[in-house]
Amino acid sequence: MSKSIGTETTAKVESLPQGKMISYWSVTILLAAAVMLSGIGQLMQFGGNVELVKKTGYPLYILTILGIWKVLGSIALVLPGFPRLKEWVHAGIFFLMTGAALSHAFASDYGNYGFNIILPLSYAALNIASWALRPKSRML
Repeated sequence: MSKSIGTETTAKVESLPQGKMISYWSVTILLAAAVMLSGIGQLMQFGGNVELVKKTGYPLYILTILGIWKVLGSIALVLPGFPRLKEWVHAGIFFLMTGAALSHAFASDYGNYGFNIILPLSYAALNIASWALRPKSRML
């Protein structure tokens, strides 16, 4: 009887890291794709990016700067190795997204149903989840 309990416990312990790994990659790929597409949109000044920047009072060249950093950061998130760089990318995404939400709030530019604040905060939450779920090989 104790043998079957030990076997069940071992099976559960071994499946946890695999589930955590799947969760990590799902969240990280979703985050990297969202940040990459956002960065490309800013580099191309696509959609409402110009309007959003004008409403918050920033100069238009900020789109180029943020777009480059977002594209590079999203690539760094999925590359193997470079754990210190990944820590910096996570910090950068967090500051970028919370700063975007605050910029919109201070400029009274909430968008429809608060979209201009909710979207960057949801990216910040994805970023925190990706950071918290990262495997030991991606930690410092």
